[in-house]
Amino acid sequence: MTIEEIEKEIIEEFTVYDDWMDKYAYLIEIGNSLPVMDEQHKTDDNLIKGCQSRVWFYPEMRDGKLYFTADSDAIITKGIAALLIRVFSGQQPEEIVRADLKFIEEIGLTQHLSPTRSNGLLSMLKQIKMYALAFSAQ
Repeated sequence: MTIEEIEKEIIEEFTVYDDWMDKYAYLIEIGNSLPVMDEQHKTDDNLIKGCQSRVWFYPEMRDGKLYFTADSDAIITKGIAALLIRVFSGQQPEEIVRADLKFIEEIGLTQHLSPTRSNGLLSMLKQIKMYALAFSAQ
């Protein structure tokens, strides 16, 4: 599936909910379904800088595609990380670098996150793209 196709799926899933409390609950549910991250990957090198909560992203290249695992000590942030993993995991680094994410705005995430969570989201996106740049240069 392409990044754009995954984004469309996410947008459709979120349109089911009218109320933002329901969307937050769904985001938490998504975060709870995130596979457990291996403790050895929860290092300072994998910690996202610029996030108020602790968030770790671990990249791994397999067969020309980038895969991510993540974890967070905050439930909403973990849900956001899970959404980003869903969009980016299994994609080629070049596709990740070029991705112009529309789903974040379309589902209303940017308008409904606190400023600190918005900064955290931007920091996660920046780090994912940095990982993709680093892997595409190899």
